[in-house]
Amino acid sequence: MNNAKEIFEKAAKIKALVLDVDGVMTDASLTFDENGIEYKTFNAKDGQGIVMLNKTGFITAIITARQNGTVRHRFNNLAMTKLVEGCKNKIAALKDLMAEYNLAADEIAYMGDDLPDICCLKTVGLPACPNDAVEEVQKYAGFISSKNGGRGAVRELCDLILKATGKYDEIVNAIINKE
Repeated sequence: MNNAKEIFEKAAKIKALVLDVDGVMTDASLTFDENGIEYKTFNAKDGQGIVMLNKTGFITAIITARQNGTVRHRFNNLAMTKLVEGCKNKIAALKDLMAEYNLAADEIAYMGDDLPDICCLKTVGLPACPNDAVEEVQKYAGFISSKNGGRGAVRELCDLILKATGKYDEIVNAIINKE
């Protein structure tokens, strides 16, 4: 899946966006203080893309191997639908999500950047990755963002989905005309 028309057609079927965190929602940096507390930096534009999906009825989810209060805070702040953290089996978590929300594989977009994400990328209708994802992941991604992880890759995918499903103008106009 590498031509724009085919990607757009796949994106038109999407009902749920599932994201990895490190390297997708962040730039993959892991920052710790002297007490071992982990910090992450998220991109505001990526967050706005997720909020726009939420407001137009999409399911938005995170599946991540790490457990981190910063991720929980970001998840809650963006009012996302589902958080699976400390996950050692991403494909099982994805299948649980599919069952819980009655989703077919072709109704899911998944963005990942490293080897543990390949199992999910091979399963979903719109497999995606940031521009700086590892080479092996890029082989499985139908959509490779022009942006790096934590630098607008998620927003680019959100905009694609919104445009393909015909909801982009609706949500943008609602935001612009909000009083």
